Amino acid sequence: MSREPKTFEAAITASDFSSEDYCGTSYAAKMLGLSVATVQSLVEKGEIDAWKTLGGHRRIALQSLNAYLTKHSPQLSRADLHPKHRLRVLVVEDDESTRDLYRCHFDEWDLPVDCTWMTSALDALMDIASMRPDLLIADLSMPGVDGIEMLRTIKRNQQLADMQIVVISGMAVDAIAARGGLPPQARLVQKPVNFDWLQGYVTALVMANAKWR
Repeated sequence: MSREPKTFEAAITASDFSSEDYCGTSYAAKMLGLSVATVQSLVEKGEIDAWKTLGGHRRIALQSLNAYLTKHSPQLSRADLHPKHRLRVLVVEDDESTRDLYRCHFDEWDLPVDCTWMTSALDALMDIASMRPDLLIADLSMPGVDGIEMLRTIKRNQQLADMQIVVISGMAVDAIAARGGLPPQARLVQKPVNFDWLQGYVTALVMANAKWR
């Protein structure tokens, strides 16, 4: 019998809630050696515990993931599931082909990265405070709430002050400045995406993340 993940409200109001105790379905699939669809099926069957964010994204409980590994694949290492060994990345990009490019490159790099993909700035604003990513990669030109408005809102959240921000956009620098500019900690990279540079940047963050956490 299938079972839906517990609600966002139930998860974040729990006394022992920590965003570091959860990961996305893509990262869970990588750790289990399964497809994302299979992981989602395991969640629905109640074999792995999860909750859904306000934007509808599943977050998998690491404790439950470890229990599943111990039962079904005891030979797999559990160390990689520790929060300090993974970098939490949120990619906000409305263009499907660009998102697919990101996915392909992140998979090829084989880094301990827990990546969540969102198609709109509004989805990101609903979930980012509870997800607490280490790195935000965002486009600026998106329908509805655009990337500049999203970053302006995020800037006011002190809980996200340490989050690294990479803006990858085709928007001209003077046009961005005319809209009020980017937060001081944001790094602007012009499109097309230089994936060699991005790989080096993410690798450096992974190393720093493991060292300082």
